[in-house]
Amino acid sequence: MSDIYKNRSVTLATTNQTPVYTVPTANVTTVPPQKPVQALIKSIRVCNDSGGAVTVTLVNTDASVGADVKITNLLSIGANTAVEILSQTLVVEDSDVIKATASSAGALDIIVSVLEIT
Repeated sequence: MSDIYKNRSVTLATTNQTPVYTVPTANVTTVPPQKPVQALIKSIRVCNDSGGAVTVTLVNTDASVGADVKITNLLSIGANTAVEILSQTLVVEDSDVIKATASSAGALDIIVSVLEIT
């Protein structure tokens, strides 16, 4: 078993749903083979660096059920402030994708801190 700490950072440049973090997908045909991965998301930090409030919606596209499950919906983040979305660790699995949507383009930065376990 291998543990790897990672972070993924993204600026939400549009108001479209944007992938922020994808759990690696198992693939035995690659060299070296990609084993199945579980990830522990320790933190999702969202910073609004604009002069007005902006809302964010975060979803987990759960590959095991083929559906988007909301983590937070239309959370308002005040001007020039940052918020921590998680109060506890979020467990995601092979091929799951964390995605974000902002109400204003270019206003929000997101950092996701992850422990990947194979």
